[in-house]
Amino acid sequence: MALIYIVEDDQNIREIQRFALQNSGYQVEEFACARDFYRQIRKRTPDCVLLDIMLPDEDGLEILEKLRADPEMRRVPVMMVTARTTELDKVKGLDIGADDYMTKPFAIEELLARIRAALKRNSRIEESALKSVQSQSREFLKEGKLSVNLAAYSVEYDGEEISLTKKEFELLAYLLRHKGEAVTRDRLLTEVWEYEYMGDTNVVDVYIRYLRQKIDDRFQIKLITTVRGVGYMIR
Repeated sequence: MALIYIVEDDQNIREIQRFALQNSGYQVEEFACARDFYRQIRKRTPDCVLLDIMLPDEDGLEILEKLRADPEMRRVPVMMVTARTTELDKVKGLDIGADDYMTKPFAIEELLARIRAALKRNSRIEESALKSVQSQSREFLKEGKLSVNLAAYSVEYDGEEISLTKKEFELLAYLLRHKGEAVTRDRLLTEVWEYEYMGDTNVVDVYIRYLRQKIDDRFQIKLITTVRGVGYMIR
């Protein structure tokens, strides 16, 4: 259930908004001044804010600027609901970062429709941002000072670039993805070279030696461990 904050000094308008929102299934908290509103957002972040401009202790546009500068409130939808009807006021509010701008008097059904739209837009934005973060996290593999950029096919150790062939890179990335597992030579041939190898698995040992020369020996570390009788692993 979404939580809506109403910041409005006119008690009659607050009551109309609160009644309509509660009947539509929203949680509501209301504030007659900026001071009380600021005190509450430190305790709990709302899902949407209905903000008047002409408040007794602070201009609503100044409040909006502060909200957009606050990392916790930056993405919370803010709808200006005000008696200021000039085009300049609307443009200024939207430029500062208001998600919508309604003038008084307003139709309750339109207000509710705009709130639903604002909440839906914000939900899509948050979902997109989450997918972006998850995508970025999947593009990199790290082990200590070693960093593997899967998208760019590049490898660095402590900021120093390591030049690998495509197959060396894929072998290293596979071992990092399965860190802590003892991976057999047959499995590496199937997963990295993508074919069933019916015979000598020496090709895996050769590529492991290449990786050790370029990483372990060069940087004096022990990244790849031999599991005797099984295969290799990164612990």
